[in-house]
Formats: sequence, structure tokens, C-alpha cells
Amino acid sequence: MEVNVDVSRRPATTRTRTKKLKNYLTIGLFIAPALIVYSIYVLYPIISTLIYSFYEWDGMGVGIFVGFDNYIQLLKDTVFLTALKNNTWVVLTSVFAQIPLGLIMALMLFTPIRGIRFFSSIYFFPFLMSTVAVGMLWVLMYDPINGIINQIVNVFGLENVAWLSQSNTALFAVLLVIVWQFAPFYMILFKAAIVGIPEELYEAADIDGASPMMKFFKITLPLLMPTIVSSSILAVVGSLKSFDIFYIMTGGGPNHGTELLGTYMFKQAFINFNMGYASAIAFIMFFLALMVTIIIQAMDYYRKKKGAYV
Repeated sequence: MEVNVDVSRRPATTRTRTKKLKNYLTIGLFIAPALIVYSIYVLYPIISTLIYSFYEWDGMGVGIFVGFDNYIQLLKDTVFLTALKNNTWVVLTSVFAQIPLGLIMALMLFTPIRGIRFFSSIYFFPFLMSTVAVGMLWVLMYDPINGIINQIVNVFGLENVAWLSQSNTALFAVLLVIVWQFAPFYMILFKAAIVGIPEELYEAADIDGASPMMKFFKITLPLLMPTIVSSSILAVVGSLKSFDIFYIMTGGGPNHGTELLGTYMFKQAFINFNMGYASAIAFIMFFLALMVTIIIQAMDYYRKKKGAYV
């Protein structure tokens, strides 16, 4: 019985596989530099932090393996729980104050008034300043005797307030500074997104007799949802990593009233030299940021799946 074998297909199959292999190698060569840098400066520190969190270590000698003791101790640490609560306030303020304010400022830049470029520069100026300069500036403004904030309070017949020295006002005072400094960043994001919205949509809405409010809720806001999602992720991750402005203005005080996970981690690592405990705090910060990012991305995915926005 004679069996016919089509040998002409073998070379073609071999050439196809060789071509695919060359493509994979080319892609790998282009990705390799970025992957190496990412592994060294991102993946390795994350893995190292996780490993160190299982040790009692002062940063110099040989660490003692203690398992999950650092994490168990954190759950009993009242300062850590206070820092976690304060970080939650920072996250909520960033998402529900900075982003809406940035959107409002972006919309104001499209109003037909003279000198709008000047206002655009003024709005963005706080974000251009260094955090150290911003912190020192507001410390002077919050000065309980000569600060301009208390001078404004005096105009209304109220007494001076030690804004940064009282537990019931210190956190609010720093949160106000954060909103003032970072809202312009989201303004720029929204401004770029609004520029990309086709003008034909607004022209069609004008023909249908839509009011400015209807155009905002039916056209502008739905098309800005991808930018809002991205801004929310940036706000959450940035809030969980907050450190500098709080450390400059209050140092975590008074009585840990403005303590954050970042400031508490710094103190444990470089003041108490408790590197293992600090690593546990750092990994919890990373884990929280990762979980919140996944949740936001999942919500975004299901919204797109339901066709809520483009």
C-alpha cells in the first residue's frame, strides 16, 4: 500500500517556526533592557522587603527569623492603626477632593473669558513647587501668632488657632495643603482629555437644544471616565505612599495625630533601627496599593463590559 507524504509543507512549516522564533528573540532583545532595570529597581526591592519582614533585624547584623511576628505585632500596634486610619483619610481626600477640584479647574480653563492662559499658569503653579518649599511655606502660614491663616481668622472675631499643634486640627490642615498642591496635576490630565473630545458631539447637542449641564453629564463626563479611573489609581497609590509633606509640616505629630504609614515606617527603620518591622509596614503599604488598584481596574473592566462608557 503506497502512502503519499506531502514533503513540500515541511520546509514551509520550518520556515514559519524559524520566523516566529526570530520575532520572539527580537521582541525579547527590545524588552530585555527595560525588564532588567524593572527587575533590579522594582521587583527585587519588593521581594527583599517581603523577606526582611519575616526577620528581626537592625539593618546591619544577621537577622533573626521570626515568621509572622512582625505582622501580628502590627495588628496590636495602636500607632500603626492610627497611621492606617490617617492614610485612609488621605486617600479619601485625594479621590473625593483633589480629582473633583482638578476637573472643575480644567472646565474653567475652557470658559470664554479673557486672560485664561494666565489663570492656567496660576492654577498649575502649586504643583511646580517642591514639596519642601510647600511644607515650609504653609508652616509659616499656619503660624499660631503671625501666620496669615490666623490673621484671616481674626478678621471674623475668632481667636488664634495652633493649627499644626492640636490633634483635632493638624490632620485637616495638612490635607488642605495636599489638595492645594496636587489638584493642578489632575487639572492638566482632565484638560488634555477634554481637548480630545470631538467638537462635533457638542455641535450636535447644541442642535438638539441641550443645556450646558446636559452636555456635561451626557458627553463630557462619560468620555472622561477613563481619565477619572486613571486619576483615581494615581491618587490612591500616591496617597498610600505619602510621606514628605507630613514629615516636613508635623513629623507625624502631635501625639501621632498626623502619623502615616510612610512616616511610621521611616521612624521604625532609621530612628529605631527596626528594619524587619519597617519592612512589614512597607510591604503592607505595597499590598494595599496593589489591592486597591486591582479593585479599581476590575470596576473599570465591568463598566466597560456593560457599555457604561467608551
